[in-house]
Order: sequence, then C-alpha cells, then structure tokens
Amino acid sequence: MSDDGRVLVSVDGAVGTLTLNRPEKLNSFAGTMRDEIADGLEELAADERARAVIVTGRGRAFCTGADVRYLAELLEGDRLEEARALVEAGRRVVTTIAGMPKPVIAAINGPAAGGGANLALACDLRLASDRASIGQTFSNIGLHPDWGGAYFVPRLVGPARAAELFFLGEMVDAERALEIGLVNRVVPHDSLMVEAHALAERLASRPALSLRLAKEAVRRSLGAGLDEMLDYEVEAQTQCFRSADAREGVQAFLEKRPALFGRAPAG
Repeated sequence: MSDDGRVLVSVDGAVGTLTLNRPEKLNSFAGTMRDEIADGLEELAADERARAVIVTGRGRAFCTGADVRYLAELLEGDRLEEARALVEAGRRVVTTIAGMPKPVIAAINGPAAGGGANLALACDLRLASDRASIGQTFSNIGLHPDWGGAYFVPRLVGPARAAELFFLGEMVDAERALEIGLVNRVVPHDSLMVEAHALAERLASRPALSLRLAKEAVRRSLGAGLDEMLDYEVEAQTQCFRSADAREGVQAFLEKRPALFGRAPAG
C-alpha cells in the first residue's frame, strides 16, 4: 500500500482495507475524494481475494466529513450545483457499500462527524476505539444530514434519539454510542486494527453466499412486510441449498468438525 493519495486500498490475505489518508485535515473530504472512496470500494467489491472489507482513517480521526473551508467557498460563490454534487457523490459511496456482496466493517479510530459519521453508519458493522466519538454535526453549521444519515440513524437508535442527535449536533463518545446502538463494539484504541482484522478474517472464513444473502435480507427488511421477507427467505435458502458450502456445513456438523467453506466468490 503506497502512502500516496487521499484514499488507500490494500488487500492482505482475505481482508481488504480502504484507508482515508488526509490525516492533517482529520480525513475530511476534499475535491474528488468522495469519488475516490467510491472507486476504492468498487475495486474491493470486485476483488475476489477480499472476502471482507475494513474502512478506517489514518491518523487521529476516522473522518470529520466535509472540508468546511471548501464548502464555504462554494456557498460564498453561490456554486450550489457543485455543493449538490458533493451530496450526490456521498450517495454513490453509501450505495456501493450497500451493494457490496461482502461484509464491510468500519474501524472508527477517532472522531467521525457529519458525512464521516454516516460513512461509518453505512458499513455493516462498526468497531470503535475507546477514543472514538461520533456525531451528526450538520445543524452546527446550518445543514441537513446527508450520506444516508436520515436513513441510518433513526433505524439504529429510534426516532426520538435520532431527533436529539440531529437537532443538537453533539459528538457522542464511544461508550454512549455503544449504549444507544450506533456501534457494535468498543475496543482499546491500541488494539482497534488488530480486533478489526480478526473480525474481518473471521467473516472471510464464513460461507460467502450465506453472508451475501443475509446482508441483503437486513437491507430488505427495513422496508418490507412479513410476507415479502418470508418469500425472500425461501428464495435465499434455496440458493444456499444448491451451494457446496451448505453441503460442507451440514456434513461438518454431522461429523462434529469445523467446516471448511470454499473460496468461491459470493456472486
């Protein structure tokens, strides 16, 4: 992995990592960085070596969202179409994560604010350093949540807490984020990446098709009724029945041994 560029992509064994690399500006988004993030995610989605993906930030922050100085230039110049394009670029990042056929873990190493917070919330799982914090800071500068925040936050914490987070724009420390459901786990700062890699490797060893379909089930369930999800379960389970991983998993269970799932892509 080269240190050049504002977005770094690497693959180590079965784990892909996308690192935001603008530490001197707390990994805030600048220029084409949003598109570079989406490009990097698409690269990892297509890379069959990477069966699980980690998103993290370099330095002391995960990502503090928009570069406010650049945003100020756009607003002062009444360049609203350019400002709107920044939000649309965020849409591409979020939908790329949602559509990836493999699990994505946010390793939140420090402050995650605004669009940076919602980049983390767009991931399937979130591990937070005990030094991390997360906040919907948009209202502090007169803006509205973007990068999927208006979708993810109410579903994770409920409407009342979501309103509080949006209205007050306060940063929430890691333990509070865990308590209200914004993150899955809090780990010591110095072991964050070790823990993230261990989790990613564990996920990479799981049956890829099963995980892909389960990820899709979670996404669908947020807007579907019971009958629709029951129909999806039948179709998803039938796909699994046809897979070599299901045959291996069932046989391993009967033989009381660990299953050795294949390395075929999730498709």
